[in-house]
Formats: sequence, C-alpha cells, structure tokens
Amino acid sequence: MEEIERKLAGMGLALPPSAPSRALFLPGKISGNLLFLSGQICEWEGVPKYFGPVPQGFDVKLGQAAARMCALNLLYSIKAVAGSLDRVRSVVRLGGFVAAPPGYGDGPLIVNGASQLFIDLWGEAGRHARTAVNVTSLPANALVEIEATVELD
Repeated sequence: MEEIERKLAGMGLALPPSAPSRALFLPGKISGNLLFLSGQICEWEGVPKYFGPVPQGFDVKLGQAAARMCALNLLYSIKAVAGSLDRVRSVVRLGGFVAAPPGYGDGPLIVNGASQLFIDLWGEAGRHARTAVNVTSLPANALVEIEATVELD
C-alpha cells in the first residue's frame, strides 16, 4: 500500500471502488506536470448520497462530510489518471460548488471538508488556492461538487 493510501486508512477512510462519469468527459487530464481534475459530486460508486439545496437549519458538519466524499472521488481520479497518489507533489487549486439558496453564507465552511482532507494527507503541500461558491443546482441534485488541480512529480 502506498504512503497516501496508508494515511487515508489511518483516518478510517478509503478510496471508493469506482467513480463513474455522468457525462462525456475525462476524470482528469495531465498537461505538463499538472493534473486537471474534473468535478466530482458527493456520490459513492455513482449513487448520490447528499442532496441540495442546503435546507434551513443545516448542520455544516454534514456538508463537510459531503465535500470530503467529493474529495475521495477526486483521489480515486488522481490514482486512475496518474497511477499513484504518491505522485502528487502539491495540491494547487480547489474549486467548490455548494447547492444553496440565495443569501446562504456558509458555503466556504462546507468546502472546508475537502480542503481539510487534502491538508491532512499532504500537509503544507496540500494547502491550495481555492474558490467556493454557492449555486442553484448541481448534477443529480447533489449538495456539493469539488474540482481540483494538482502538481505531479
């Protein structure tokens, strides 16, 4: 088992067995030493698990779990495209989208669920530039979608 997957297992987490695409796009594409990852929603093996929009009185911790699930799907994509999670030199950028009503202000806190996982796995190399925005809807009525760009060795 590789180092990053051991860290993941030590956190009680694992990569999903698959992360099927919902449309005509690649899970990621390498250009030079950058891997551009397509957005992943909060689903497990193609089955959505968290739905939007954010309801009244929503527990941000539940949203962070949804964002972490998106990040696990991104990790699956990194391994599928690059061959190993240990090839990641740094997480460059993360984009987060939260299905929420107008005026909802905690979208960035929800996206922290994905950011924290990358920081926990790669330390300082996991810190990244980021955008977190609210949107009216996401594919499959998902609560969260996360995309990322990573630098490879």
